[in-house]
Amino acid sequence: MTSWRLVIHGGCGAMRLRPEEERAGLAGLNDALDAGSRLLHRGGSAIDAVEAAARVLEDDPAFNAGRGSVLAHDGHIELDAAIMDGRSRSAGAVAGLRRVRSPISAARAVMENSPHVLLSFGGAEEFAREQGLESVDPSWFEIPERRGQLERVLKSGGGFDADVKFGTIGAVAVDVHGHVAAATSTGGLTAKRWGRIGDSPLIGAGTYADDRAAAVSATGSGEYFIRAAAAHEVAARIRMLGESLQQAIDAVLQDIQSLGGTGGLIGVSPDGDAAWGFTTAGMYRGRADAEGREVAVHGAAT
Repeated sequence: MTSWRLVIHGGCGAMRLRPEEERAGLAGLNDALDAGSRLLHRGGSAIDAVEAAARVLEDDPAFNAGRGSVLAHDGHIELDAAIMDGRSRSAGAVAGLRRVRSPISAARAVMENSPHVLLSFGGAEEFAREQGLESVDPSWFEIPERRGQLERVLKSGGGFDADVKFGTIGAVAVDVHGHVAAATSTGGLTAKRWGRIGDSPLIGAGTYADDRAAAVSATGSGEYFIRAAAAHEVAARIRMLGESLQQAIDAVLQDIQSLGGTGGLIGVSPDGDAAWGFTTAGMYRGRADAEGREVAVHGAAT
């Protein structure tokens, strides 16, 4: 049997955080580790664990996913998510949701209860209703801080904030049977326009899981992660080049940096290895296994 392991992230970026913001983020990471670890400790599946961890982070306003998501250019919130099971490489994703409380659960419903992989906007909302998933008024997702962030970006001319924190959330896990899974959820970028969709719901870009290699979740400047097919590239380097998980993550982040992008990656392998890397000032991240846990924002984990 493989030793189970869970790794999560809550976004990366400049991380110019007030002390209370940092404390809230670390508390949220611990809550998510609790949710996923309980399942894995009992012999539960990796796919159930990553969904459980992601749902906790989606409900936590400290992050840019679900409640607390950033606002688009016209002031509304659009939510994206993806989930993938390394056993069969089954995957599901949603983009442009406005009312579904848990986008990651909608993504899993797409994976398990539809013939498709990615549903978007009105069609994704309709599917979620048919699946009986909880809907909320769009105002439930908004917190005052995000409105202020949008106003600052629009006042500056619509460009992206240099102090941005990419608050996308993600979870990857390996269970005691050696199966891996990945989940990623996000509100995208402040002031995004024209139905922009980033890497998070794109299988192989921001989310990927394959029992032959690894499970990977990304956060950062999504357009660059899409161009690099980042999550799949990590798995491909492990399979084709024989690189370790850490080597593959570092190489992909270096490639993205050469294109002009920044961000972070987390991953686990079927043999229980775990790794992360980031090219920003910090990244909310944590991991847990049967021996304990660690969470961090800057530098070394604590």
